[in-house]
Amino acid sequence: MPEPLTITDAAGFIRTGELTPADLLEQCLARIDRYEDRVRAWVHIDRDGAREQAARLTAELKQNNYRGPLHGIPVGIKDIIDVFDMPTGCGSKRWAQSYARRDATCVERLRQAGAVILGKTVTTAYASFDPPVTRNPWNLDRTPGGSSSGSAAAVACGMCLGALATQTGGSITRPASYCGVYSLKPTHGRVSVDGVLPLAPSLDHIGVMANCVNGLAWIFEAIAGRDPRDPASAGERVPDLTYAPLTSPDPQRIAVLGGIFHERAPALHEQIVSLTRRLEGVGGLATTTNGTIPINVLDARNAPLPAEFGEVTRRHNTVMAVEAAAYHAPRLARYPDDYPPNVTALLREGLNISAPEYANCKAHQERLSRLCDALFDHYDALLTPATTGAAPTSETTGNPVFNSPWSYVGLPTVSLPFAWSPEGLPLAVQLIGPRLGEAQLFGVAARWEAEIAFERRPLPL
Repeated sequence: MPEPLTITDAAGFIRTGELTPADLLEQCLARIDRYEDRVRAWVHIDRDGAREQAARLTAELKQNNYRGPLHGIPVGIKDIIDVFDMPTGCGSKRWAQSYARRDATCVERLRQAGAVILGKTVTTAYASFDPPVTRNPWNLDRTPGGSSSGSAAAVACGMCLGALATQTGGSITRPASYCGVYSLKPTHGRVSVDGVLPLAPSLDHIGVMANCVNGLAWIFEAIAGRDPRDPASAGERVPDLTYAPLTSPDPQRIAVLGGIFHERAPALHEQIVSLTRRLEGVGGLATTTNGTIPINVLDARNAPLPAEFGEVTRRHNTVMAVEAAAYHAPRLARYPDDYPPNVTALLREGLNISAPEYANCKAHQERLSRLCDALFDHYDALLTPATTGAAPTSETTGNPVFNSPWSYVGLPTVSLPFAWSPEGLPLAVQLIGPRLGEAQLFGVAARWEAEIAFERRPLPL
């Protein structure tokens, strides 16, 4: 079976008439038929509904009604996000037949942009830590990551060309990295959470997975922006990313962060430092640490991690546990059998945390956010490994330690696959951009995507 199309390629073929939305959908359905029994990326596939959407969008093209680059692109929706007349199971047994009566705002906006809503992708239970049924398509004994496991695996297999995902700790970046696809976690509040099951509202993000940076940008442009149904959504105008090429500063000012990113994955960190040396033509690169390795600052500036960074993991977990307990505690008390062990432990921890401790964590969150914002006075983006290594075994969803800091401070991140591990598993880098600076971050990421020229391999299934 040929390699799946990227959104960039498919959009071009649809625009020129070389491919119809109906034919593209059938390609995706054929890949579902081939891989789904082993990968288990989906909880609900709406074949008939998707075919009706694709037929209607094909007819629109014949009438010269072209909605833009997402016209006819099949996408998957993580199963904590409402899609009209589809179940929103949230990885739960009791909610498995709970059908949504309207679309979440992000889904509604995707439809308006011409995307074909193919179905619901697997999430871990309540978007938390318990392992999913989904398997990593590069090695079925390895985890696809969590909680957006189905979205990552489906895009990796070409079952859909893009997918919506969510992140409270590392649930977009980590599974995308383990499965070898691209991801965006936008600025907190940039995409409405209307119609999405909350875990921890001050940390919850709606994001995107695709097989190219353009795909991330086009889906983001469609779903982002102010939403009256979500008072916390950001009101800033989203730049036009559809027809303008993604451009980046020249030279780029990139800080390769050390500190925990070196301490927790020294070999992978060194591999990324080697990558930056190989790609020095991309722009000015800077390596920074908190004293763990020598500082190599090529643009004569220093951006050490704020001291408060050392408390991120503990304080992020506190905020997540308290806010998750605030939402789920009544249902946990009524239906304890519907909550598997790891999420149950998180909720019980949250119920036992004091109000002063939570308040202290929120003050720390605000303080660290300001300190991280200040880094972009000197740098266009920060660079780290996206994960601590390749996908581990399926008993876990992996360690979110490299992702949760950016959920905690709410900065946008893009992850890109850049290499293969000795076991044949994908490895990824993570670019962090300034708050509300997705357009700039996409430009940086697009240039790195071109320079890295990641080697695509056929799935070993």
